[in-house]
Amino acid sequence: MQKPLALLVIILTGVASSPFPWKKRNERFHKLLLISFDGFRWNYDQDVDTPNFDNLVKEGVKAKYITPPFVTMTSPSHFTTISGRWVEDHGVIHNMMFNTETLRKYSHKATQNKTEWWDNGVLPLWITAQNQGKKTASFHYPGGGANYSGQSVDRSLVESFDHPDSNETEWRENIDIVMNWFTREDFDFVTLYYGEPDHVGHMFGPETENRKMIIRQIDQTIGYLRAAIEKHGLNDTLNVIITSDHGMTTIKKKPAVEEIFLANYTSFKDLVKFDILDYGGFGMILPKPGKEEEIYQALKYAHPHLKVYKKEEFPEEFHYAKHERVLPILLYGDPGYSVNGRLILYINKGDHGFDNKDSDMKTIFRAFGPDFKKGYLAEPFDSIHIYPLMCHLLGVQPEPNNGSLALTRDMLNSAASRHLLLPIIVGVAIVAQFVISI
Repeated sequence: MQKPLALLVIILTGVASSPFPWKKRNERFHKLLLISFDGFRWNYDQDVDTPNFDNLVKEGVKAKYITPPFVTMTSPSHFTTISGRWVEDHGVIHNMMFNTETLRKYSHKATQNKTEWWDNGVLPLWITAQNQGKKTASFHYPGGGANYSGQSVDRSLVESFDHPDSNETEWRENIDIVMNWFTREDFDFVTLYYGEPDHVGHMFGPETENRKMIIRQIDQTIGYLRAAIEKHGLNDTLNVIITSDHGMTTIKKKPAVEEIFLANYTSFKDLVKFDILDYGGFGMILPKPGKEEEIYQALKYAHPHLKVYKKEEFPEEFHYAKHERVLPILLYGDPGYSVNGRLILYINKGDHGFDNKDSDMKTIFRAFGPDFKKGYLAEPFDSIHIYPLMCHLLGVQPEPNNGSLALTRDMLNSAASRHLLLPIIVGVAIVAQFVISI
């Protein structure tokens, strides 16, 4: 009896550890395209005529909204989506790479080429999929240009410093390039990033006609995407997920409200060694030696719409502060209240970086393709759960992650869901066989 039981443990362990133990060697999973429209707030398509987005609701899956991680910035949020890890786990804690010793700060675009900012021991899905025989590519997606444990993405394009965000012709050309990657070069997984509607949201604000115009342009691009998929014969073999990294809210400014200008409440020159501020609703401060308590007390109750924390006291629900890169003092404003440091050079009319629980920070999720249900409305979920969904669609064993397929599996049709049931069926059958034999 001992030998059968020992063998049973080994078999069941193998069933549990493998996501697809029943998969035949020649079975092909469908291809996957992940598209991110930066700064696409969850309700941007509700006050604009968007026939193509409306059609996606009929032909695929729509989530009411999804919640990005804190901090609600482009690079941290995108890397959570591609790795399935909270920000404090993957270490991409800001859009800008910085060095507290040299006091150097790198712009968001410059940071895209800094492997040392992205490679912190967490593997993004591109690399995990490649290690399991898949062919992957990144088209302007944040983090795609870095190396991870010495490995680079099979095909990677990084945005240039002067890359235009809103050129619709270029958007369509990018789609054509990606379609050729799938058909002519047999890529399995591609991520495609667009810098809108974030840019327009910053420049003009989210409650403007300019924002409505860019949403119409995005909707036309979705229509072009659907036509390109059909033209390239990918309707039955390509799954598509469309999402974003954060929302956008209107910035409150004088004379209507008192803005948060930290220099009004404390002396930066005397107390602060390094800060990363003036980029929206969130900031961090490294005090000079022995000055932490003084600056903390000076700012703690400085403004009714400013939240100030010591690193060790930052709310755990944000899954943010435990990483070693996080500075000793963290600040964020209530929605719409930007955090300004020494000198106000802030011109944005819309911004993000605020509490991810705020409704204006929520973003979109749409999906369609051979593995998704049609006309399915999903309940809200955190973007952390997109990663295990993508792994399942690709047939990839995921790296350790903070997400759960349980939050998204109801989106899948019966053909795709069979992969979720078979491990259980196999396990039950094995147990039954051994029970009978014993």
